[in-house]
Amino acid sequence: MCPLDEVRETAAVDAAAAAPVRLTFAGGTLAVEHLGAHAGKAPPSLRFDARTGCHRATAHAYAELVLWLRASGIPYVDDARGYEEIPVGDRARQEPFFYQREAIVRWEAAGARGVVVLPTGAGKTFVAVMAIDRRARSTLVVVPTLDLLSQWFDLLEAAFACPIGIVGGGYYQPAPITVTTYDSAYLHLDKLGNRFGLVVFDECHHLPSESYAMAARACLAPMRLGLSATPERTDGGEARYAELIGPIVYRKDIDELSGSYLATYETQRIEIELSEGERAEYAEERAIYLAFLRSEGIRMQSPSGWSEFIWKSSRTTEGRRAFLAYRRQRQLSLTATEKLETLERLLHAHRRDRVLVFTEDNATVYAIAERFLVPAITHQTKVKERSAILAAFNAGTLGVVVTSKVLNEGVNVPEANVAIVLSGSGSVREHVQRLGRILRKREHKRAILYELVSRGTGEVTTSDKRREHRAYK
Repeated sequence: MCPLDEVRETAAVDAAAAAPVRLTFAGGTLAVEHLGAHAGKAPPSLRFDARTGCHRATAHAYAELVLWLRASGIPYVDDARGYEEIPVGDRARQEPFFYQREAIVRWEAAGARGVVVLPTGAGKTFVAVMAIDRRARSTLVVVPTLDLLSQWFDLLEAAFACPIGIVGGGYYQPAPITVTTYDSAYLHLDKLGNRFGLVVFDECHHLPSESYAMAARACLAPMRLGLSATPERTDGGEARYAELIGPIVYRKDIDELSGSYLATYETQRIEIELSEGERAEYAEERAIYLAFLRSEGIRMQSPSGWSEFIWKSSRTTEGRRAFLAYRRQRQLSLTATEKLETLERLLHAHRRDRVLVFTEDNATVYAIAERFLVPAITHQTKVKERSAILAAFNAGTLGVVVTSKVLNEGVNVPEANVAIVLSGSGSVREHVQRLGRILRKREHKRAILYELVSRGTGEVTTSDKRREHRAYK
């Protein structure tokens, strides 16, 4: 600490001797004034701010600071808290399943902080409704997409009699219970972060990214609930849950609820053969690609492998040829002739079912849509068109929808009972989410997921990697 800061902190100690500690909320932080001699025993989240002559912490440290002040018997004035008790009362009361009841009990036992992990279709949103109803405090629900923003707004409006606010999607209407997107939370919680006592992070595996984590830190809500079917992240970011939400307090996986609470399901991996011409071209293109990796010492398995390949392949003619070779060998494995013929047979076999076809890229989506005359949904699909397609699919007017990644999460397709994965990444989360799309329980429903993999290509390794989840054992 520089001499000037020492003088300022000494002055702050003297001024604090005759005044109670005061907490205020400012720009996503907590300002703690008049801490005085107690500063030496304060939690490490609290730092002296020489610019304002007081101590300061990020807003999410609010619960920790208040509990410390109470435990230490330090008088304080709380001008930071802007949330209140709300007369909610769930209008659509229903008997929770045993695991939903267990989840709430575990969450409350952990101080109303923590992550609940339940499969898609198992009723994670109802756990949140129970939490809001039981805690009866101003609540913010944070979601990743505008589709989920709309779904949550409808759900909350049906469940509670109090006004439901929206921040995001062109709206700025905060209310005692408000739903917002992660992007909008990042923009607005420095102003709204003291207005909520409970914050619910839906699909909370998005939260550990740096900008979204900043939004969580700007919210002082002492009660926090995270919801996810797939909490693990490839970058290890799930370690941040303890700080931003709380630890994982309850978990049930697909195989534990299948049959009684989710649809009974099976998975089949179908390995197909490349044609003689495709096999020869695949081998040639892959050899060019692998030779470049060896010559440049690039290890694609390393965290920086892909970015290193992009950078080095852009610098030379040989590199650009290697990148084209990578693209071509991948295209051959993803859209092999027999794979599309197998898709045709499966669509015919399941012509009376509701089928979701998943691919890795939009080009394949549109090619399949044109070949089989089925509707496509990508990130380019307009909101009204997308809503109309999904409504027709759920009503049974449409039997097949083909998509890339946009239906992996945050979409309600309860009637879907068949998923056909033509291609995808090696992400375990993505594969579990795709399975989850067809597991919504209804009478006599049996779900099936097909995975089409080109034998003798890199797809086999990718498939093995993404099936590393107990739901596929």
